[in-house]
Amino acid sequence: MARPGSAREPPLLALLPPLLVLVQAGAAGAAGSVRLAGGLTLGGLFPVHARGAAGRACGQLKKEQGVHRLEAMLYALDRVNADPELLPGVRLGARLLDTCSRDTYALEQALTFVQALIQGRGDGDEGAVRCPGGVPPLRAAPPERVVAVVGASASSVSIMVANVLRLFAIPQISYASTAPELSDSTRYDFFSRVVPPDSYQAQAMVDIVRALGWNYVSTLASEGNYGESGVEAFVQISREAGGVCIAQSIKIPREPKPGEFNKVIKRLMETPNARGIIIFANEDDIRRVLEAARQANLTGHFLWVGSDSWGAKTSPILNLEDVAVGAITILPKRASIDGFDQYFMTRSLENNRRNIWFAEFWEENFNCKLISSGTQSDDSARKCTGEERIGRDSTYEQEGKVQFVIDAVYAIAHALHSMHQALCPGLTGLCPAMETTDGRMLLQYIRAVRFNGSAGTPVMFNENGDAPGRYDIFQYQAANGSAGSGGYQAVGQWAETLRLDVEALQWSGDPREVPASQCSLPCGPGERKKMVKGVPCCWHCEACDGYRFQVDEFTCEACPGDMRPTRNHTGCRPTPVVRLTWSSPWAAPPLLLAVLGSMATTTVVATFVRHNDTPIVRASGRELSYVLLTGIFLIYAITFLMVAEPGAAVCAGRRLFLGLGTTLSYSALLTKTNRIYRIFEQGKRSVTPPPFISPTSQLVITFSLTSVQVVGVMAWLGAQPPHSVIDYEEQRTVDPEQARGVLKCDMSDMSLIGCLGYSLLLMVTCTVYAIKARGVPETFNEAKPIGFTMYTTCIIWLAFVPIFFGTAQSAEKIYIQTTTLTVSLSLSASVSLGMLYVPKTYVILFHPEQNVQKRKRSLKATSTVAAPPKGEDTEAPK
Repeated sequence: MARPGSAREPPLLALLPPLLVLVQAGAAGAAGSVRLAGGLTLGGLFPVHARGAAGRACGQLKKEQGVHRLEAMLYALDRVNADPELLPGVRLGARLLDTCSRDTYALEQALTFVQALIQGRGDGDEGAVRCPGGVPPLRAAPPERVVAVVGASASSVSIMVANVLRLFAIPQISYASTAPELSDSTRYDFFSRVVPPDSYQAQAMVDIVRALGWNYVSTLASEGNYGESGVEAFVQISREAGGVCIAQSIKIPREPKPGEFNKVIKRLMETPNARGIIIFANEDDIRRVLEAARQANLTGHFLWVGSDSWGAKTSPILNLEDVAVGAITILPKRASIDGFDQYFMTRSLENNRRNIWFAEFWEENFNCKLISSGTQSDDSARKCTGEERIGRDSTYEQEGKVQFVIDAVYAIAHALHSMHQALCPGLTGLCPAMETTDGRMLLQYIRAVRFNGSAGTPVMFNENGDAPGRYDIFQYQAANGSAGSGGYQAVGQWAETLRLDVEALQWSGDPREVPASQCSLPCGPGERKKMVKGVPCCWHCEACDGYRFQVDEFTCEACPGDMRPTRNHTGCRPTPVVRLTWSSPWAAPPLLLAVLGSMATTTVVATFVRHNDTPIVRASGRELSYVLLTGIFLIYAITFLMVAEPGAAVCAGRRLFLGLGTTLSYSALLTKTNRIYRIFEQGKRSVTPPPFISPTSQLVITFSLTSVQVVGVMAWLGAQPPHSVIDYEEQRTVDPEQARGVLKCDMSDMSLIGCLGYSLLLMVTCTVYAIKARGVPETFNEAKPIGFTMYTTCIIWLAFVPIFFGTAQSAEKIYIQTTTLTVSLSLSASVSLGMLYVPKTYVILFHPEQNVQKRKRSLKATSTVAAPPKGEDTEAPK
């Protein structure tokens, strides 16, 4: 932008007539201003009064934010003018105005600063400005030319003023405006500030929220640039940083209606888990929010995080301390300026006549009335004596922005000093080059300053005119005799990174435990987060049930087949492997039966061998009896293989011997039953004996039937070599704690039944022949015992099938099925042994007198039945 007055600025010429009208109005409003004479004049904007009500521009006096800050500028000017090293021979003057905390009123006042420029422009063209009726304007004393402006306080006011000052290239330095919008150098190129912008403050507040472990907060802002821009910066930074979600963003209107703050509290309680409240609001709004929280009986529920508008002030929380306990507030790093305290506490009505609002401050501060104040005298009000003293007869605490007002004045002074050295080298006082100060050049010098400010901290500006972010962090704590006096306590700092003393924080309830402000509580071990769509900080906890385990906070996966989850489902562990052991209670009954059966079978075989030529042994068919007894012994022996630890040899033995014993037994019984049946049937038709009834033929038939089983098993062993496996599916129960891997041979239930299938076929066939031979005369005394044996055996195996397959899903499957199978085998062997050979053995051992040959008494039997083969009797002794 060209300097005012250049030929390249026609829009500004067009603005002159309306601006002059506004200047006249502004001048009228600026009649109440503080003036200091000087060679170079600085402007000042301060909220000496609050916003007026009922159509009035100004309201009550603001003692701290208004008068303290205005006096800080006067104090700083006095020090600069008294410093021989800074601007030697140049005195700085001032024009200080009241903004009344209203942006539109402040704009009218700020037009006073450009009067000299506009009137100067108007002097060059007298016809450009005319009063009504064509009368030329009255000429008054030319106003002082303002080279730079200190202020304003509120961001909304600074924005309004900055839009006008930039038209006339007047640099502006604010001591309190922190809205991020003012960092836009394309729109507010002449604006600078000695306080950091709220973007830094918002970053610090995000860091605080994350340090406290909060991820779900609400925001509360006063309508206007400060509140809305602060919240917008917080939301943007929290979104970029991640991990923090905004539950609600609530705006407080400029002119709140009755009950508005109760509605605010109700809205905040719509998300009760969002206890953390980020608040960018003015003092009045903060106070009314706290009052509404107390009325709603929510003292201690909300966890306030306040911006610098709250800071460490007592006015927002006065008489509301219980609601504010635990509040964390942030404030630009500052210090109390001792020199200002000495200056201000010595101010009196006599020595401070330059401040036109000081008398009003005196009345407000000492709660008295000045006789010459011009106000309606109140008989009940105490009359001011003028002898009152600040700090002695009234409480006094330096306002927080005093340091920044002083630094703003010194920043302009240092910039002017550098500019003076460049334009007036070696000269004292103003030279012609400095009399018409170029605002653009001065802005460059302002942006280049770097000095230690009134608090000893560096004062500097970046390319956008922003000061570096340095904040003190406070927490309002309840008074505790053992832990301290309460009030605002410093708990940390922020300067690009956060340093927060978490141990120093105190909270209502458990003083040391940081309260939670989270949408969802953390999931427990073995639970995954199931996110709520659109709200990244909210989730439901879903248990990793069954055989799943927690991989990370969002994922459950199934454990490998040979593993099961830990008890808390945070990992996997090997599944225990079990098998039927010798010491197992399930192995005791079958082993007992097998041992007793093997002993009994051995006893019968030994007895038969010893009495091999006696009539009873010969009548029973010695060759087939030995084959049958061998099969019975093998049936008993298979129990030991079924209990033994699975291995290649054991698994091969199970395949071979599981069906071999039964096949051998039932083949021998089938051959014997078939022989008796054929002899009986042949005897009905002819005296010629049937073929293949000799002992050799019987053995050939028996071994031929048995060979089918042996050949089938050998083919199986060749095609699929036996080995042991660990089956993790067999006992994969619903409850992983009950899951077990089963060490067993590579035989399924069906292949196991297949080993016995051929034997069962022989058993059924033998039973059929036993039924057919039930009419055989008593001479053939073997027929009926064989029949009873087969009937009983069928009953045993009919009971076995449902038990075996009915327990397939049981957790004890390996034990029940193995026990059922071995017991069934032993019982079937015991039935055969008991019914066919135990009676004979008993007679042989205990009644040898009956073991003799008897004469055949039945002619019919003699005439119809062929003679027995050599070496075998037809009947046994009775």
